[in-house]
Amino acid sequence: MLRLFLLLIAVFCATSAQAMTRIKDIAAVQGVRDNQLVGYGLVMGLQGTGDTLRNSQFTEQSLQSMLDRMGVNVRDIPLRTRNVAAVTVTADLPPFVGTGSRIDVTVTSLGDATSLKGGTLMLTALMGADGQVYAVAQGPVAVSGFSAVGQAETLTQGVATAGRIPNGALIEREVQGAFREMPSLVLELKNPDYKTATLITDAINAYALGRYGKRVATPRDFRSVVLQRPHDIGTTRFIAEIGDLRVQPDAPARVVVDQRTGTVVIGKNVQISTVAMTHGNLTVRVTEAPQVSQPEPFSNGRTTVVPRTQIEASEQDGHLAVIGGSDLQTLVKGLNQIGLKPTDIIAILQAVKTAGALQAELVVQ
Repeated sequence: MLRLFLLLIAVFCATSAQAMTRIKDIAAVQGVRDNQLVGYGLVMGLQGTGDTLRNSQFTEQSLQSMLDRMGVNVRDIPLRTRNVAAVTVTADLPPFVGTGSRIDVTVTSLGDATSLKGGTLMLTALMGADGQVYAVAQGPVAVSGFSAVGQAETLTQGVATAGRIPNGALIEREVQGAFREMPSLVLELKNPDYKTATLITDAINAYALGRYGKRVATPRDFRSVVLQRPHDIGTTRFIAEIGDLRVQPDAPARVVVDQRTGTVVIGKNVQISTVAMTHGNLTVRVTEAPQVSQPEPFSNGRTTVVPRTQIEASEQDGHLAVIGGSDLQTLVKGLNQIGLKPTDIIAILQAVKTAGALQAELVVQ
């Protein structure tokens, strides 16, 4: 009996742990972020799918400038090559990355090139928002899409004018600052909420009392929690131990509606006060069936077209239903009983919100 009891407790604890979320997944250390890089370059070696130099003059100017730096003078020579394309190169510089590391880059066409497949990016400097060069990119472009053009048909799959270069950029400059030099440690919630910030604070302090013998977390507001690192532990180990703690994050009552795709997402804490509603559709159908009127034989009449219009109006029966519940399951069950389409559910939710019965935030995209 004792063994069975212990087994049930272990299963319950495992189930509860699976339902909870690690702090590292719902919060991040303030100041530890990526930096965006951008550059301009040329992709060579295309099979006649590059820019038309007559239409993309910046491609011709870039090609001439590159050849000038290599000792080739083509200023007075008209260029008609189609295997070159001007591109923009973008990348994300990870935090605390060192010189000599490699990162992925994305290459996107600027001109009228039809495909970058088979091309190679020439040496391109990637700059940050401060104008400094932090990385250089070069290498073959991997393109997943393709485009085939014939005389009577065109086949396109994916995007052939954009591609990636895995590990295509080499870091040349480090971002100033190190993790150990940060003046303070602050956890920023990815989905700000007062209760979630409090739960994170309580979980960290409960762990810190047993591990360090003191409280180390204080909630600043609904978005951030301030941490005080103990002196006898490193910053990296401290953040690693804190990040593995698990909490059950809370979320505000919210309903998200996307009218373009008919998607409706209802949060767990959404409640609807008890209301009675009916929903029906009015359909008006207009049918044009013109008829040709022929004159009698040997008469002086003319053949004319006589319009014939038929209009029908029908309205579906509207069943009055009572909707209301204290949890998500009851709300979904009530909406399913009416048997509505996504567009009808969107219209009903908007009407219920207007009536003041939807106790949640309605976000319409």
